[in-house]
Amino acid sequence: MSAPTLPAHSDVVLIGSGIMSAHLAVLLKELDPRLTLQVFESAPSLAPESSHGWHNAGTGHAGLCELSYTPGMTGEGAVPVDKALEIYGLFDQSKQFWSHAVTTGITGAPETFIQPVPHLSFVHGDHYVRFLRARHEALRAHHYFHDMEFSTDPSEVAEWAPLLMEQREQFPIAATRVRGGTDMNFGALSRQLWHWLNRQSGCTVSTNCRVTALAPTASGWQVTVADGPNGGNTTVTAGFVFVGAGGGSLPLLQAAGLPEARGLGGFPIGGQWLVCHQESIVNRHHAKVYGQPQPEAPTMAVPHLDTRTLDGKKSLLFGPFASWTTRFLHRHGSPLDLVRSIRPHNLGTLLKIGASNMELVRYLIDQGLQTMESRIRTLQLFYPGAREEDWQLQDAGIRVQAIKKTDGEAGIVHYGTEVITSANRSLCSLLGASPGASVCVPIALEVIEKCFPHLVRDPESRARLQRMVPAYGDNLHLPSRRPCHREARTYMDEVLGLTP
Repeated sequence: MSAPTLPAHSDVVLIGSGIMSAHLAVLLKELDPRLTLQVFESAPSLAPESSHGWHNAGTGHAGLCELSYTPGMTGEGAVPVDKALEIYGLFDQSKQFWSHAVTTGITGAPETFIQPVPHLSFVHGDHYVRFLRARHEALRAHHYFHDMEFSTDPSEVAEWAPLLMEQREQFPIAATRVRGGTDMNFGALSRQLWHWLNRQSGCTVSTNCRVTALAPTASGWQVTVADGPNGGNTTVTAGFVFVGAGGGSLPLLQAAGLPEARGLGGFPIGGQWLVCHQESIVNRHHAKVYGQPQPEAPTMAVPHLDTRTLDGKKSLLFGPFASWTTRFLHRHGSPLDLVRSIRPHNLGTLLKIGASNMELVRYLIDQGLQTMESRIRTLQLFYPGAREEDWQLQDAGIRVQAIKKTDGEAGIVHYGTEVITSANRSLCSLLGASPGASVCVPIALEVIEKCFPHLVRDPESRARLQRMVPAYGDNLHLPSRRPCHREARTYMDEVLGLTP
């Protein structure tokens, strides 16, 4: 998908064709059909990096199974659940928009990008069994999680996920299950949104077009594009620029001289999965199972054993395993990306991070030195009967962790997505990782609130927004809104084919 002649000006230019750019573009066009939009993707295909099917776990993050969203027990034995409730509500907004997209023909059939898969948490050892019990009690008290099941019975857990208990020694275990979890193909969803947008008046989606420079103008930005098919550089102007280029975002922000990017650095971390395609094994496991964190691992590396459905084929993946890299992009990055990102204004931050995160550095070194045998031993903590010959190693893409100055101290962002906006609201960019893709609709709406505030205030466009995301501005987490949430969930599950 490439444009032989680029329009000289667009109201909006989006850089990168991943899940974030796709949702922002479609939401803007739906809210104001008069807007002209231009999308630039440097690769020959759409959504080839972090949104690619094998470059993420495809978990629809809703706090159903991820222990990292519910930190450890307090001295009173309680587990704080506010973060899990927040993530659940945000993912609901994404599902509402996807329901709108399916019913209006923006996307194809829901099974092409979303599948129903139970979400399980699985732990072992007395401490974690007590923690999971307290977590279950705290979550189940809220109507978001009223159908969460809990068990310490090995035979019952074996019914939920047989591989977890196969050949397992007697040891205290516990699991929770929510049947209404999801497996997402964010790459397929992104491409469907782009194909719809490319058919709309005033919109162009261009591949093989690499943005090399951004320069401010009196009314927006001048965007320099190295146009692969035509050769040479082309410049276009835009009133608003969205940089959703994943690991490629930081170099563009630095090249633009954006004051808000001063002191900002990036630390790339590669990922790998163990993948199984053996039908005799794959067909015995239908769940995404998240475990307890490994003591030496950062919060973003909680292991999980997942059902994955891509292009109609079901597989299992386990990981993630980290790997050392200096590239910012998996397919189109350079080994010099990290070095080229170092500036006088972020050197101190990067050095401080290196000195204060030696455990992370050691973890990455250890991960890089792992053998296939040692990875299989980690898998066997989940699936004791796993055999090395049934699994293969596969790249899982690259995440560039945003490194920033926080209150004068260095800080590294493991979770969440940073929304960086210029002072005049003419440029916005995203940096960060999980649960980004799952909450892409709320993040896109945050960008619109900041940079296109008239679209959420104008009665006509506000009415369009409410049709796309009915819960926008509604506090469905309140106890009084339980019947409304139940009605909305029933509708979404029917439209998206998620009824258990």
